[in-house]
Amino acid sequence: MRVAGLISGTSADGIDVAVVDIGERIDVIATVTVPYPDEIRRAVLSVVDIPTLSRLNFMLGELFADAVRASGVPLETIELIGSHGQTVFHEGEPVEFLGRRIASTLQIGEAAVIADRTGIETIADFRTADIAAGGKGAPLVPFLDYELFRDPERSRIALNIGGIANITVIPVNAQPEDVIAFDTGPGNMVIDALAPPFDRNGEQGRAGRVNESLLARLLADAYYHRDPPKTCGREQFGAEFIRETQIDVATATELTARTIALAIEQYPDTREVIASGGGVHNIYMMERLDALLKPRLTTSAEFGIDPDAKEAILFAFLAYRTHQQRAGNLPSATGARKPAILGKISRP
Repeated sequence: MRVAGLISGTSADGIDVAVVDIGERIDVIATVTVPYPDEIRRAVLSVVDIPTLSRLNFMLGELFADAVRASGVPLETIELIGSHGQTVFHEGEPVEFLGRRIASTLQIGEAAVIADRTGIETIADFRTADIAAGGKGAPLVPFLDYELFRDPERSRIALNIGGIANITVIPVNAQPEDVIAFDTGPGNMVIDALAPPFDRNGEQGRAGRVNESLLARLLADAYYHRDPPKTCGREQFGAEFIRETQIDVATATELTARTIALAIEQYPDTREVIASGGGVHNIYMMERLDALLKPRLTTSAEFGIDPDAKEAILFAFLAYRTHQQRAGNLPSATGARKPAILGKISRP
């Protein structure tokens, strides 16, 4: 089956599209990143009122449909679309709210619009079923990491450096229940906010000086030392974090590298770390990671997976699983009580 996967990451810099053929294996047919217009990105990052949220939901549906066309793959050959949409809020840990403890997540980019404009069945809103089953709604990428990178002879960690960084620990000859995955902390989010739209090749991070006292204080945060499953997002590492800490680009880069390394060193049997996400283009950050890590560091490109497209491939794969009425989460990664069939279906 040919499936298109869509996502806009926490950094809200654009829409990643991956068109893949799924059968005995996953074959990538095309990948493309469609940048958001500046005004759309600003609106996504500054949602504060319901009318804006509702209008953006439908506007992003239009843009996501346009992004499928931008892949260059004829629409009539695509049988299914899986769209993660744009996360505007994620709170995987339950909080007290109106007399109950509630965990919640919200991704926008109306699937009904995507389905109507493309004429293709669209599955979206993947995180809510996991949260409903007692999970944190994230991370979901371990399900694909397990399919792509499990190995009978070596223990691997798949590292994704998006707005938030996360790892998937895949022991030797792992079974699904053996996989451990969690968000390590900030990835590109803080750096991008300080050096918009991003710190090209890590030049500002390399040129700056790390504030060691601030870094030590930040590394003492309880989140980094908490056992998984755990997840974080813009709520922890957004504009308020930057205002309160007065962090600079060099220190933010080192914070990302150190917290990733801190997480990985908890799994000393690891032989390889396979990185993907926008962070792999930050040459300085990758140099710092290579210096901090004991396992060999490589990227998913070595395995034929475009580092910029892995999450879009994930949502194509999860849509395929949902279409087959099969679960798409790993409870060992999200903390859900059970495997869950993810997503909601919109038909043209």
